[in-house]
Amino acid sequence: MTTPNVSFEVFPPRTVDAAFKLWDAAQALAPLSPRFFSVTYGAGGTTRDLTHDSAHVLRRTSGLPVAAHLTCVGASRAETLEVADSFAEVGVTDIVALRGDPEDAAAGFIPHKDGFNDSCELIEALADTGKFNIRVGAYPDPHPEASDQQANIEWLKRKFDAGADEALTQFFFEADTFLRFRDACVKAGIDKPITPGILPIVNWKSARKFADRCGAHIPDWVDQAFEAAVRDDRHDLLATAMCTELCSDLIDEGVENLHFYTLNRADLTRDVCRALGVTPQVTLSDVA
Repeated sequence: MTTPNVSFEVFPPRTVDAAFKLWDAAQALAPLSPRFFSVTYGAGGTTRDLTHDSAHVLRRTSGLPVAAHLTCVGASRAETLEVADSFAEVGVTDIVALRGDPEDAAAGFIPHKDGFNDSCELIEALADTGKFNIRVGAYPDPHPEASDQQANIEWLKRKFDAGADEALTQFFFEADTFLRFRDACVKAGIDKPITPGILPIVNWKSARKFADRCGAHIPDWVDQAFEAAVRDDRHDLLATAMCTELCSDLIDEGVENLHFYTLNRADLTRDVCRALGVTPQVTLSDVA
C-alpha cells in the first residue's frame, strides 16, 4: 500500500486548557510531516483573532505550512481582505476560503451589505492579490443547500474557475461516496486536486449530530456498529479500525492525500496514520 500524504485540521482554543490541548495535539502530529495544518474559523467569524493567533504560533513553532480558514460572514470586503493580509504578514499564505455560517445557523447566510455575496467572490478577490494558495470546501454528499448533486458539483467548478487551487471535502463514511463524487467532478471538467476529508470518530454521538447538520449520509451499518461498540465499550477500537479501512480503500483507488479533522485530539488520528504507514520522521540531529 502506498503511504499517503497527510494534513491535519485543528480549531483555535477559547480557554487556557483548550490551548494546551491544541499545542499537545500539534506537537504529537507535526513529526508526521503533514503537508499543512489548517485552523478553522468560528461561525459568524467569532474566532477571527484566535484563528490568526493560533495560525501564527503554529506556523512559527512547527515550521510547517499553515492554512487559515477565512469566511465571508459578518464583515465587509475590505475587512475580510484586511484579515487575509494579516495572515500573509505572519507567513500564513495558505487560505481555506469558505462562505461560512452565521452564529445562528438557523437564520441562514445573509451577506454583509458591503461584503462578499458568496465564496466564489471571496476566492476571486484572494486570487487577484497573488499572495495565496487557496483551498476550498467540497461535498461528496450534496451540500444541505444544494438542489441536487449536479448543482453541488457545478458550484465546486465555479470555485476552481474563480481561482481555487485545491478542494478539501466534508467527511463521509464510505469510500464509494468520495469515489463517485471524484468521478463526477472529472466528468464535469474539474482537473484540480480534491482531497478527501477524514473524521476519526472520537465521540459517535457528537459525530452523528455533526453529520446530520452538514448533510453527510450515515449508512445504517455505521449507526448500528457504533451503537453496539458504545454498549460494549469498544468505541475507540471500532473508530480506529473503521477509519483505517476507509483510508486504505481510498489509497487503493489512487488517492494520494488525506486531510484529517483532528478535533484537537491527536491519539486516534495518530493511530490511523501509523496503521497507514505514516510514521514520525526522525533526523540524525534528533538522535545525536
